Amino acid sequence: MILDVQNIQTFYGESQALQGVSLKLDEGETVCLLGRNGAGKSTTLKSIMGLTPPRSGSIIFDGQTVSGWRAHRIARAGIGYVPEDRRIFPGLSVRENLDVARYQRQGQQSPWTVAGILDKYPMLGELADQDGATLSGGQQQMLAVARSLMIQPRLLLLDEPNEGLAPVIVKQIGELIDDLSKTTTILFTDQSVHFALKHARRAYILEKGQVVHETSSAELKKDQETQERFLSVA
Repeated sequence: MILDVQNIQTFYGESQALQGVSLKLDEGETVCLLGRNGAGKSTTLKSIMGLTPPRSGSIIFDGQTVSGWRAHRIARAGIGYVPEDRRIFPGLSVRENLDVARYQRQGQQSPWTVAGILDKYPMLGELADQDGATLSGGQQQMLAVARSLMIQPRLLLLDEPNEGLAPVIVKQIGELIDDLSKTTTILFTDQSVHFALKHARRAYILEKGQVVHETSSAELKKDQETQERFLSVA
């Protein structure tokens, strides 16, 4: 097991966003978080990443309790995070956006390098010297994911990777997730049930800050009653 989240309670001020969320990921899994808007999906990722620290509960990553750690320390421990708004650094080229995130843990090899990423993903390689802020939404999303790889993550958190993207780009993001899943554990959120179940092995469904269902993607595809109950738009 690479991630063990137990009963986390997260607040925004006095408003409680997560009410005892628990989930687990084995190393090498790709898992999705599903739920309607406001269910707590993004907050769950932010809580794991230390951006909205839970007031209680525990988060164990690779055998270490990381609850209470600051986000930069969690990143250096091996968790990559791609926020919904991508946060590309304006004024920096694609190459510089990658280079600024570069980090190598002592005693570990670095499978991801700037040159290697630009070579592996031609979309970025062709734009290496262009200001990251001038890229299209799909190009920025590819860059945001690629930049998260520069910390050599063992776990990758992707928050709504397809938000606002054209169908052809969504397909490319799905292919990227499938490719990365061969070497990296992935936890992602998405509004599209079809996309999530196509690219994830398991799914957790959240509602009102709680996990209300956990199952394999194969089972959830067949379970129309659960999809209608927790995921349909009212």
